[in-house]
Amino acid sequence: MRPPEQCRTFRSEAVERAIQDVSAAIEDPDWRQLFANIFPNTLDTTVAWHDSNATEPYTFLVTGDITAQWIRDSTNQLLPYLPFATRDRDLSLLILGLINIQAEELHDYPYGNAFQPPPRSGLVPSENGIAVDLKVVPPFDNRTVFEAKFEIDSFASFFQISTAYWRATGSHAFVTSASWAPAVSRILAIIRRLQMPTYTDNKLNAPLVEYSRLTDTATETQFGGGRGNPVRHTGMVRTLFRPSDDATIFPFLVPANAFLSVELDNLGQMLQGIGALPALAMEALALAREIRTGVMDFGTTVHPKHGRVFVYESDGYGSTLVMDDANGPALLSLPYLGFVTASDAVYQNTRRMVLSPDNPWYFAGPYIHGVGSPHTSYSKVWPMAVAMRGLTSNSSDEVRECLDQLKATTSGLGLMHESVSVSDPSDYTRSWFAWCNSLASQFVTDALTRFPGLI
Repeated sequence: MRPPEQCRTFRSEAVERAIQDVSAAIEDPDWRQLFANIFPNTLDTTVAWHDSNATEPYTFLVTGDITAQWIRDSTNQLLPYLPFATRDRDLSLLILGLINIQAEELHDYPYGNAFQPPPRSGLVPSENGIAVDLKVVPPFDNRTVFEAKFEIDSFASFFQISTAYWRATGSHAFVTSASWAPAVSRILAIIRRLQMPTYTDNKLNAPLVEYSRLTDTATETQFGGGRGNPVRHTGMVRTLFRPSDDATIFPFLVPANAFLSVELDNLGQMLQGIGALPALAMEALALAREIRTGVMDFGTTVHPKHGRVFVYESDGYGSTLVMDDANGPALLSLPYLGFVTASDAVYQNTRRMVLSPDNPWYFAGPYIHGVGSPHTSYSKVWPMAVAMRGLTSNSSDEVRECLDQLKATTSGLGLMHESVSVSDPSDYTRSWFAWCNSLASQFVTDALTRFPGLI
């Protein structure tokens, strides 16, 4: 399923060598071929534009069959290549270019989740079918913003690729780019405002961000005329949409807040480590602590069967939503994100709940079982969630089961999909979904490291 070399959008010699090395360690011929397809998929097919200027490069990645760049997706698409950045200067510039363009995008419109290519790229903006009745505050320009669903994991993902690049390469050149520090400053101010409750002294506070539209799909608009359901102050940060791009029910999305707290802490530590922007470093660390406290105080409940568990959403009034969604950040991914260890008692309770019929979006069938999403409706499991189950498991049997399920659900097409029917692997959504390919390849390399000879 790899395109011919002349049709690939980027080539990295370090990645090509890694494909050979990893493939040589895989005994299963199907997984050997599958890994060779999925690991380079982002580089092969999604680099729509790359300005490799060594001083300040820029990179625009499409998410796959949707020709726009999601902040969350693009970060996750490139994360598996970070270990090779010091071996391949061109690859390093590609990743640095993504950091620079994300900074530019979020500085100009921090409430967007997906963006159009910049005009200087020469690429034509994509149509996204925005309804004429769509109301978004603050307003946006569809020529530069593809979709304006406000999702706090976009902020966390921007911080993540920045700090992970610094840790992998030792370089922090992006900090002095035209947009990075201004973007961070603006984002931290927004996070602070989104900790505010809906009411102060019985007076309605300004909403900061709103999203509403006329639609027959409930997850495509928000409550309260676009501002979301009411919240009390908890230390957590409100969001309008989930990583699935579906609307939240209760505005404190717990896994997204957990992710944000981790990445704010990483951001603060990086800035302190390089001796830059001390005021922003202190604010990032303070916000990280406040959000973590909010998650621990208001992001759990006592389940009648599983004991104390993390909840998916909360409002600070006592209302919680007990479920998990396949799209990350998710409750299942909390150790992967670095919020808790895999052995944490509350996480283990949560994991048992998430991977059981007690999670309303857990499905099981003859081909696959695992977590699905309201985004793809009933009886479809996301391979991404299967890979995440394996990445957060310490059981070789469970890891092997996840690998077997992933291999069985490609429908012979040699790539991962967004979701797959539990009873028919040929019934799937999205044949070109680069993030899942990257995550699944990350799972394969992790499994080989922790359990040699398993595949």
